[in-house]
Amino acid sequence: MNGRYVLRNARKVSGETIDIVVEDGKIAEITAAGSGSGARELDCSGLYVSSGWIDLHVHAFPELDPYGDEIDAIGVRQGVTTVVDAGSCGADRIADLIAYSKRAKTNLYAFLNISRIGLQRTDELSNPDWIDRQKALRAVEQHRDAIVGLKARISRSVVRDSGLEPLRRARRLSRETSLPLMAHIGSGPPDIREILPLLAEKDIVTHYLHGKPNNLFDGDGRPLRALTDALARGVRLDVGHGAASFSFRAAEAARRHGIRFDTISTDIYRGNRLNGPVYSLSHVLAKFLYLGYTLEEVIAAVTTNAAAWLGKPELGRIRAGEPANLTLFSVQNKPVELADCEGERRMAGISLEAKGAVVNGEFIACEIRSETCD
Repeated sequence: MNGRYVLRNARKVSGETIDIVVEDGKIAEITAAGSGSGARELDCSGLYVSSGWIDLHVHAFPELDPYGDEIDAIGVRQGVTTVVDAGSCGADRIADLIAYSKRAKTNLYAFLNISRIGLQRTDELSNPDWIDRQKALRAVEQHRDAIVGLKARISRSVVRDSGLEPLRRARRLSRETSLPLMAHIGSGPPDIREILPLLAEKDIVTHYLHGKPNNLFDGDGRPLRALTDALARGVRLDVGHGAASFSFRAAEAARRHGIRFDTISTDIYRGNRLNGPVYSLSHVLAKFLYLGYTLEEVIAAVTTNAAAWLGKPELGRIRAGEPANLTLFSVQNKPVELADCEGERRMAGISLEAKGAVVNGEFIACEIRSETCD
């Protein structure tokens, strides 16, 4: 759907029902429900509308296996208008990822993997020679519009015998480029209490709710002092669900102690999209509704919060005169089974499903788990 059209009777998360008129790729008007005019209209009765969802941690370079996928398969066809590739590519292939993104409808930004080989191997930080400072600096200079940060995966299987040295090098690159870090955490060594002190304001800890040893909580579920100190410095927390990095037990401990997410992301790629436990961003968001967070809190994590971190507030709001990036979704009281990455299953009474996306003015219906949206 292009040209001038109306999203009729869409409900904002605040409860207000509105019409949104889209024309020439932008939001032309926001009017009272039933009063917008256009050549065509889409009846959104019963659907919510928000600014377009932003998934801050995906793997969107289809040539990579296992950590790759088609951009639009994890983007607009799942109601996500902007994705941020989280280090699939280092300096060797980042230009290829960015060129590939030009053929997609979904907006794409990227974290540059500090290893020049990126995820061509899954131990990409085990060889110091693969952390090429000059190549990384050139990549950032050439692709400053697309690269929003640096990615370092700091867990045992990735760094092997390199310990904390890759993170120290990432910190130096961060200072040189003025780009924040996204630090993947998981099994140690390195010990999480050694990782967190190296992170600074606006850096992101992704996978903060993983349930493996070396996590952010002690044996009684209380947050580690290193975590609370990092949060006081302005370090941000991102979910990064993935195939092995979300635990209901950890998520419940975090909520109990007031350790809140800044952003909710999927760490989605072909395998966990098709086979779970991720499936889609909407499926991950439903888990946080189950945990007791409000719809406002959950949607803010993939709109205003993510847009603010990117320094692109226009991506997180609905405003006349700005590019039309919107997500339409339903929230229904119906049973749905939810699984974490440790095999624990919970029955929830509420489901959240993306139904459509408007990306730069174009409406696209969703396809969630091979089912076409209404």
